[in-house]
Amino acid sequence: MSIWFREVTLENCAKMDSGLHGKGTLMKTLGIKITEIGDDYMVATMPADPAVHNPLGIVHGGANVALAETVASYAANFVVDFENFYCVGQEINANHLKASRKGELIATTKPVHIGKRSSVWEVLITNSAGELCCISRMTAAVVARKAG
Repeated sequence: MSIWFREVTLENCAKMDSGLHGKGTLMKTLGIKITEIGDDYMVATMPADPAVHNPLGIVHGGANVALAETVASYAANFVVDFENFYCVGQEINANHLKASRKGELIATTKPVHIGKRSSVWEVLITNSAGELCCISRMTAAVVARKAG
Protein backbone atom coordinates (compact mmCIF):
# COMPACT_ATOMS: atom_id res chain seq x y z
CA MET A 1 0.00 0.00 0.00
CA SER A 2 1.37 3.40 -0.99
CA ILE A 3 2.05 6.11 1.60
CA TRP A 4 1.74 8.94 -0.93
CA PHE A 5 -1.27 11.27 -0.69
CA ARG A 6 -1.48 11.50 -4.47
CA GLU A 7 0.40 9.95 -7.37
CA VAL A 8 4.07 10.94 -7.33
CA THR A 9 6.09 10.94 -10.53
CA LEU A 10 9.69 11.69 -11.40
CA GLU A 11 8.32 14.49 -13.61
CA ASN A 12 6.65 16.13 -10.55
CA CYS A 13 9.97 15.99 -8.73
CA ALA A 14 11.91 17.42 -11.69
CA LYS A 15 9.50 20.39 -11.81
CA MET A 16 10.06 21.04 -8.10
CA ASP A 17 13.84 21.07 -8.71
CA SER A 18 13.46 24.40 -10.52
CA GLY A 19 11.62 26.00 -7.59
CA LEU A 20 8.22 27.64 -7.39
CA HIS A 21 9.42 30.60 -9.44
CA GLY A 22 11.57 28.61 -11.88
CA LYS A 23 14.78 30.33 -10.84
CA GLY A 24 16.63 27.24 -9.62
CA THR A 25 17.30 25.62 -6.28
CA LEU A 26 20.05 24.02 -4.24
CA MET A 27 19.06 20.73 -5.87
CA LYS A 28 20.01 22.11 -9.29
CA THR A 29 23.23 23.59 -7.89
CA LEU A 30 24.36 20.31 -6.28
CA GLY A 31 23.04 18.04 -9.05
CA ILE A 32 20.56 16.27 -6.76
CA LYS A 33 17.85 14.33 -8.60
CA ILE A 34 14.99 12.14 -7.45
CA THR A 35 15.53 8.88 -9.35
CA GLU A 36 13.11 6.34 -7.90
CA ILE A 37 9.78 6.31 -6.11
CA GLY A 38 8.43 3.19 -4.41
CA ASP A 39 5.28 2.58 -2.39
CA ASP A 40 7.01 3.64 0.86
CA TYR A 41 10.39 5.06 -0.14
CA MET A 42 12.09 7.61 -2.35
CA VAL A 43 15.61 7.65 -3.80
CA ALA A 44 17.76 10.64 -4.79
CA THR A 45 21.25 10.82 -6.24
CA MET A 46 24.05 13.40 -6.19
CA PRO A 47 27.39 13.34 -8.00
CA ALA A 48 30.35 12.99 -5.62
CA ASP A 49 32.43 15.38 -7.70
CA PRO A 50 34.70 18.30 -6.72
CA ALA A 51 31.72 20.72 -6.64
CA VAL A 52 30.61 19.06 -3.37
CA HIS A 53 34.07 18.27 -1.94
CA ASN A 54 35.65 19.81 1.14
CA PRO A 55 39.28 21.06 1.04
CA LEU A 56 40.53 17.49 1.66
CA GLY A 57 38.98 16.28 -1.59
CA ILE A 58 36.15 14.26 -0.05
CA VAL A 59 32.41 14.92 -0.08
CA HIS A 60 31.61 17.69 2.39
CA GLY A 61 29.43 16.53 5.30
CA GLY A 62 27.08 19.42 4.58
CA ALA A 63 26.55 18.08 1.05
CA ASN A 64 25.52 14.72 2.54
CA VAL A 65 23.08 16.55 4.80
CA ALA A 66 21.71 18.58 1.87
CA LEU A 67 21.13 15.34 -0.05
CA ALA A 68 19.44 13.72 2.96
CA GLU A 69 17.21 16.70 3.68
CA THR A 70 16.23 17.01 0.03
CA VAL A 71 15.01 13.44 -0.39
CA ALA A 72 13.31 13.42 3.04
CA SER A 73 11.63 16.79 2.41
CA TYR A 74 10.33 15.73 -0.99
CA ALA A 75 8.92 12.55 0.56
CA ALA A 76 7.39 14.43 3.50
CA ASN A 77 5.61 16.82 1.14
CA PHE A 78 4.19 13.99 -0.96
CA VAL A 79 2.52 12.27 2.01
CA VAL A 80 0.41 15.34 2.89
CA ASP A 81 -2.46 17.04 1.08
CA PHE A 82 -0.23 19.64 -0.61
CA GLU A 83 -3.21 21.89 -1.38
CA ASN A 84 -3.73 22.44 2.35
CA PHE A 85 -0.34 21.65 3.94
CA TYR A 86 3.38 21.73 3.23
CA CYS A 87 6.36 20.29 5.11
CA VAL A 88 9.64 21.88 6.12
CA GLY A 89 12.68 20.42 7.79
CA GLN A 90 12.57 20.98 11.53
CA GLU A 91 15.58 18.93 12.67
CA ILE A 92 18.21 16.82 10.96
CA ASN A 93 21.17 14.79 12.14
CA ALA A 94 23.77 12.80 10.29
CA ASN A 95 26.46 10.27 11.06
CA HIS A 96 29.19 10.28 8.42
CA LEU A 97 30.57 6.74 8.20
CA LYS A 98 32.71 6.55 5.07
CA ALA A 99 34.38 9.19 2.92
CA SER A 100 33.44 9.53 -0.75
CA ARG A 101 35.60 11.08 -3.45
CA LYS A 102 34.02 10.16 -6.77
CA GLY A 103 31.09 8.46 -8.38
CA GLU A 104 27.54 8.96 -7.23
CA LEU A 105 25.85 9.07 -3.85
CA ILE A 106 22.48 7.35 -3.53
CA ALA A 107 20.11 8.43 -0.75
CA THR A 108 17.10 6.30 0.15
CA THR A 109 14.47 7.59 2.57
CA LYS A 110 11.70 5.74 4.37
CA PRO A 111 9.31 7.04 7.01
CA VAL A 112 9.81 6.24 10.67
CA HIS A 113 6.68 8.17 11.67
CA ILE A 114 3.96 9.97 9.70
CA GLY A 115 1.73 12.10 11.90
CA LYS A 116 -0.65 15.03 11.60
CA ARG A 117 1.88 17.65 12.78
CA SER A 118 5.22 16.05 11.93
CA SER A 119 6.89 13.18 10.17
CA VAL A 120 10.28 11.53 10.77
CA TRP A 121 12.38 10.12 7.93
CA GLU A 122 15.42 7.86 7.95
CA VAL A 123 17.90 8.39 5.11
CA LEU A 124 20.65 5.94 4.17
CA ILE A 125 23.33 7.26 1.79
CA THR A 126 25.51 4.80 -0.08
CA ASN A 127 28.28 5.28 -2.64
CA SER A 128 28.51 3.77 -6.14
CA ALA A 129 30.00 0.58 -4.63
CA GLY A 130 26.95 0.17 -2.36
CA GLU A 131 28.91 1.05 0.80
CA LEU A 132 27.05 2.92 3.54
CA CYS A 133 28.51 6.43 3.80
CA CYS A 134 26.01 8.33 5.93
CA ILE A 135 22.95 7.70 8.08
CA SER A 136 20.60 10.62 8.66
CA ARG A 137 17.25 11.26 10.30
CA MET A 138 15.08 14.28 9.51
CA THR A 139 11.98 15.55 11.28
CA ALA A 140 9.60 17.53 9.09
CA ALA A 141 7.01 19.92 10.47
CA VAL A 142 3.60 19.79 8.75
CA VAL A 143 2.43 23.38 8.24
CA ALA A 144 -1.12 24.40 7.35
CA ARG A 145 -1.45 26.75 4.38
CA LYS A 146 -3.29 29.98 5.07
CA ALA A 147 -6.67 30.27 3.43
CA GLY A 148 -7.17 32.84 0.72
